[in-house]
Amino acid sequence: MAKTKELSKDTRNKMVDLHQAGKTESAIGKQLGLKKSTVGANIRKWKTYKTTDNLPRSGAPRKISPRGVKMITTTVSKNPRTTQGDLVNDLQRAGTKVTKPTISNTLRRQGLKSCSARRVPLLKPVHVQARLKFAREHLDDPEEDWENVIWSDETKMELFGKNSTRRVWRTKNAELHPKNTIPTVKHGGGNIMLWGCFSAKGPGRLIRVKERMNGAMYREILSENLLPSARALKMKRGWVFQHDNDPKHTARATKEWLRQKHFKVLEWPSQSPDLNPIENLWRELKVCVAQQQPQNITALEEICMEEWAKIPATVCGNLVKTYRKHLTSVIAKGYIKVLRNLLLTEYLFSTIICK
Repeated sequence: MAKTKELSKDTRNKMVDLHQAGKTESAIGKQLGLKKSTVGANIRKWKTYKTTDNLPRSGAPRKISPRGVKMITTTVSKNPRTTQGDLVNDLQRAGTKVTKPTISNTLRRQGLKSCSARRVPLLKPVHVQARLKFAREHLDDPEEDWENVIWSDETKMELFGKNSTRRVWRTKNAELHPKNTIPTVKHGGGNIMLWGCFSAKGPGRLIRVKERMNGAMYREILSENLLPSARALKMKRGWVFQHDNDPKHTARATKEWLRQKHFKVLEWPSQSPDLNPIENLWRELKVCVAQQQPQNITALEEICMEEWAKIPATVCGNLVKTYRKHLTSVIAKGYIKVLRNLLLTEYLFSTIICK
């Protein structure tokens, strides 16, 4: 049976007005072009509840009992990698047969949704301690100090590949229309390596690294681009240079070169790309480049340079202005990890004593 169209609120109110004016249900139905039974049902509803609005409906009963909901919620809280299939099997063993969409809908009502796991650096205890030390030492640094830092890093830009992945709105059977496709070639079509820097005052230089980078090439890149970037950005006297602990960056010859040039270098904890705000600029750059769909390496390089130059100084300033939040987050996560380790140690110690 086809689903009937719901009456508008104005129509339902008009029925009540005509009824109060003394008209019969048949007359009201003929005037409004409705069945007598429809008019009668709405009039009875008004007499009973004094309203023509839709009343709350009970709906179909839940397939999963409250106990079952608690069971699957506890399971995914303990092990977030549990699959919907595992939960279906768990409920089936408990006597409840459900489908995967039912599992998904139930968990969504509990505030849980399936998401892609974030990729984060592998942190060893020594890395955690170094990150905590860095965050504590710099947590109370004034904003002016961070504004006097030039942040730098390298990144890889792919011609075709995951950098260009995105969703499209299309009709059925239109998946191969040029507007709805992303061109791909074998081995991803190639990529380019970029080195760039920025400060709170805006983006610095961005260059393409055309060969495999080593210590000598890295020092050449700094020699030709770091100081010109500092001048263009009008950095204050005593500005600080930031780079990570890549072996090319920490080589003895590189450290000596930086010392001879009298560059102040920010001491940096290993495995901490999340602490470098330039990662946000790389992410935005990749999105902008992917939208323009470069078809070859030359076009990819040109578009990268154009989009980098378009980055507003306000965006760079905001990244630096909110840097304290990164440090606060590191401290919070570090304390949680330390607390977990302490609890685990106490548990293991108590287990040994009990035995």
